[in-house]
Amino acid sequence: MPSEVNVMLHELYTKTQSKTASLPLSPQVPEIQYFGASALHTKISRYWGDIPAEQYDTLKKQLFSQIARFASGSKIVLTRLCVALASLALNMMPEVWPGAVSEMVHMFQEEGGEVDGRARCLALLELLTVLPEEFQTSRLPQYRKGEVRGALGREWTAVYPLLQQLLRQPDSPPLVKARVLKCLSSWVLLDVPLNESEGLVEASFTALSDPELFDTAVEAIVNTISQPDSQRYVNTLLKLVPQVLQLQEQLRDAIQNGDMETSVLLFSIRALLEQVEHWQSFLALVNMIMFCTGIPGHYPVNETTSSLTLTFWYTLQDDIMSFEAEKQAVYLQVYRPVYFQLVDVLLHKAQFPTDEEYASWSSDEKEQFRIYRVDISDTLMYVYEMLGAELLSNLYDKLGRLLTNTEQATTWQHTEALLYGFQSIAETIDVNYSDVIPGLIGLIPRININNVQLADTVMFTIGALAEWLADHPVMLSSVLPLVLQALGNPDLSVSSVSTLKKICRECKYDLPPYATNIVAVSQEVLIKQIHKTSQCMWLMQALGFLLSALPVEEILRNLHSLITPYIQQLEKLSEETPNPSNKLAIIHILGLLSNLFTTLDITKQEEESGENAPPIKSAPPQTGPNPVVVVLQQVFALIQTVLSKWLNDSQVVEAVCAIFEKSVKTLLHDFAPMVSQLSEMLGQMYSTIPQASALDLTRQMVHIFASETNHFPPIKALFELVTSVTLTIFQQGPRDHPDIVDSFMQLQAQALKRKPDLFLSESLDVKAVFHCGVLSLKFPEAPTVKSTCFFFTELIPHCADIPPVGQIVQEDGKLLLLAVLEAIGGQSSRSLMDQFAEVLFCLNKHCFALLTVWLKEALRSPGFPSSRVSDDQKDTFSQQVLRERVNKRRVKDIVKEFTLVCRGLHGTEYAADY
Repeated sequence: MPSEVNVMLHELYTKTQSKTASLPLSPQVPEIQYFGASALHTKISRYWGDIPAEQYDTLKKQLFSQIARFASGSKIVLTRLCVALASLALNMMPEVWPGAVSEMVHMFQEEGGEVDGRARCLALLELLTVLPEEFQTSRLPQYRKGEVRGALGREWTAVYPLLQQLLRQPDSPPLVKARVLKCLSSWVLLDVPLNESEGLVEASFTALSDPELFDTAVEAIVNTISQPDSQRYVNTLLKLVPQVLQLQEQLRDAIQNGDMETSVLLFSIRALLEQVEHWQSFLALVNMIMFCTGIPGHYPVNETTSSLTLTFWYTLQDDIMSFEAEKQAVYLQVYRPVYFQLVDVLLHKAQFPTDEEYASWSSDEKEQFRIYRVDISDTLMYVYEMLGAELLSNLYDKLGRLLTNTEQATTWQHTEALLYGFQSIAETIDVNYSDVIPGLIGLIPRININNVQLADTVMFTIGALAEWLADHPVMLSSVLPLVLQALGNPDLSVSSVSTLKKICRECKYDLPPYATNIVAVSQEVLIKQIHKTSQCMWLMQALGFLLSALPVEEILRNLHSLITPYIQQLEKLSEETPNPSNKLAIIHILGLLSNLFTTLDITKQEEESGENAPPIKSAPPQTGPNPVVVVLQQVFALIQTVLSKWLNDSQVVEAVCAIFEKSVKTLLHDFAPMVSQLSEMLGQMYSTIPQASALDLTRQMVHIFASETNHFPPIKALFELVTSVTLTIFQQGPRDHPDIVDSFMQLQAQALKRKPDLFLSESLDVKAVFHCGVLSLKFPEAPTVKSTCFFFTELIPHCADIPPVGQIVQEDGKLLLLAVLEAIGGQSSRSLMDQFAEVLFCLNKHCFALLTVWLKEALRSPGFPSSRVSDDQKDTFSQQVLRERVNKRRVKDIVKEFTLVCRGLHGTEYAADY
């Protein structure tokens, strides 16, 4: 058997590679037969030009014969043969084989042969189904696609009567009807006009009553009426509305049994909506969809279909709001009540189940429910655009009645859902003008918070109202105690900490009276380690915002009490022998300090206090050193001690650098007192164990302080030192340190951008830096290559004003060009071609005479930059590049086209989207 398979595969391969095409399907081995049919399809679809025209007719007859033969045989082989014949027809239509589909129908309707009628019918339906599908994926040239699409559209007149007859014929087996429905789904993708398939759509509605046909009938209906062009056929759509409305009872029964999708209802709405005289019918349809949205049960445990309807409400609202004012007013009168009803339905669907039921859900079900609630939240926010302030009033009235009605027992789920509605809107919509928010803030303390989900929503609602609280600070006293109390509950970690952070950010100028209490509660929960690491970092950011609005003396006093325990802990850890446990503790403490210093910014007090700021927001001018600098100077020696023991650990070094990097970004020039000692420490760190994080911090220092006369000497010394150390790494082999190379190239580019004078130094080996850049262009890591290209685009423009740069570019610029051409020739990812094009553009703009010579010499080499490009193509490329000294976009296009030629991809479908 194996030898027979090998012989067959060899024969088939030979035939598919030859200039002929035939069907070696004789062995009774389905795998070989399938391979043969697939290979033939490949030959026809991809190598049509290799098949002689005189073989077309023979091949067509062979395929018809084999399809008839396999009609009662292997299904997978039959399908591949049908796909092959479909491909043949597409390549021969319309000139060589006009009326191809009509001939197919005629051939399979003929009596005779050994194949029974049912098998012939199913084979024909399979062929007709795969024909449009093959067209969608065909490799026909664009001009041919239009011709063939038109020819197929004209052939619908041959397909429609057949499908209509088979679908309406009482004795048609369910399998045949199912294939008819699939065939309809396939053909409508060719944009068959809706009025030309009206009878089939009506028959598809009839098929919905058959459980075996339901899914395929739904798919056929939805595919047919969701075609973009279907909205033009208003009369046909109106005829279908009664068909849908007749499904109402069936829909209710099916939903209760949990066995029906609702997508059958969600079809082209806009055309019906605009038919004013039929608005009652359309409203009935909308109410059916409302019923589907409010399907009884909890998503996703009891039902999974209500989520499908949410998009409908977006679409309907968009359509209504797109009408001109007069027409819109008429429709709003009808549909505003519908949308208020929708809000009630959505909030009911958003309610949590009972505690016992929720506890029985799996983690996956809980996550799906969370996502479903987010979708509902997005819908509510969108609906607000139509309903406006009245929606908030509506929610407030319901919540007020719920919380003040002592006679009727209420569930926490109902309260939580109404608050969730408020939160959904307030998170993204400006509610500052709303007159119900004060009442809402007043109601929140009355809520009996006896459940984690309810408490979470209360917290998130308060957080969503943080901007409103900033404008109404008198209300802070109502909600702040709730937030501080929630901080002590680990189950409310995310909601309570994020809410406090929002309040501290938005209301910081109104928080000084509460500062002592906030700091004390925060310290307590931090010491007790109630929260996870990320929430601890958020809490420190919140405290940074809070302290920023206090006088310097109070900031220092609070900082002292807040961070002293951590400094003491860090001192103790610095004395211990390094191990994984104390490493995590050190990184945690350093992270807390980083996040605190990220938001502690007293300079913004003056920036934000302008002419329009209310008096209460103003802050007295700060004198003396910045509090962050004071603290950093106090702990500097301790940080050096920690570093001395952990210098080999990149994570600890990153954590140390992060403290200073975030402080520099926040303080900017206020960081000046520390420039000298930090530069010295960075130099020592990098000289001992070079790490990328130290280079990134150096880049920040260069960016901010290199241009300042007072700080230039330490910055210059640091820059020269890290450059020298990195050049040593390049000598030893930089391949294992792509992160260092990346950061180094970014540093060099920043230096050229902010202070080109750094490259005038005799201590800086500009030639070595240049050669390191050329080497870095050949790294496989995309970020490293991008940073290196950025370095060269900053370096080359200084050829004229920095002699060392001009000299090295003149002497070794050709090496740079060769590296760029190698990359374009295929050595680098195509996604990087824009960056290499920018380097080429820079060379052309600033070194035109040199580039002209270098390009000529470089492209003269046979097979360079690719063996796939001819000398003429290289000459064209060279001339095009040299011609463009202003239009950078054009150079990028030239490089993209040339790289495709170099890679053998020019003109292929693979490169079409590039």
